[in-house]
Amino acid sequence: MTEGHPPTSSTRITDPQVMRALAHPARIEIMEHLASTGEGVTATQCATLVGLSPSATSYHLRELARYGLIEQAPSRGDARERVWRSAVQGWSLGGDLAEPEARAAERGLIDVHLARDFARIRHWFVEQQDAPRPWQDASELSNQLLLLTAEELAQVNAAVRDVLAPYRRRDRLPDPPADARTVAVHYAAFPVD
Repeated sequence: MTEGHPPTSSTRITDPQVMRALAHPARIEIMEHLASTGEGVTATQCATLVGLSPSATSYHLRELARYGLIEQAPSRGDARERVWRSAVQGWSLGGDLAEPEARAAERGLIDVHLARDFARIRHWFVEQQDAPRPWQDASELSNQLLLLTAEELAQVNAAVRDVLAPYRRRDRLPDPPADARTVAVHYAAFPVD
């Protein structure tokens, strides 16, 4: 356990074992919650979040800790209670795609991640008619084709990160605007031709 250890801003996952360990819907949900809130949580609290039993959730938490993605946090008073927190604020993939094992592990993780994200998108667009009108109007699903060099694409990606940075959930949770809601932003930029 490391006390007072601030999570790093982002971790680049290159190890196929770590990718395989993360390629589970509950683990992705746990990682997102811990990284985006900065909270410490118990297996029981996580169980509610991911819809599993506390014992199943405890197993997933231990696996995430085994690979350094989360860590045990200081106890909140009851020494029997295990509290977990994120060891990272975010993660990205960077395995050696020339290696078949790394390629397969990365594809597996991407498939699980995208399935969850697309389910969220589908859910919103099916249920949005029940949302307040300002949220309906503010939400967007769009697609654009750009003509860029690799260097320009890197600049666009950096600019998008800079635009989103002031609104990170983790940083705004201590004092959010009264009408703020958690909003998922999906962004991908890659060549298609």
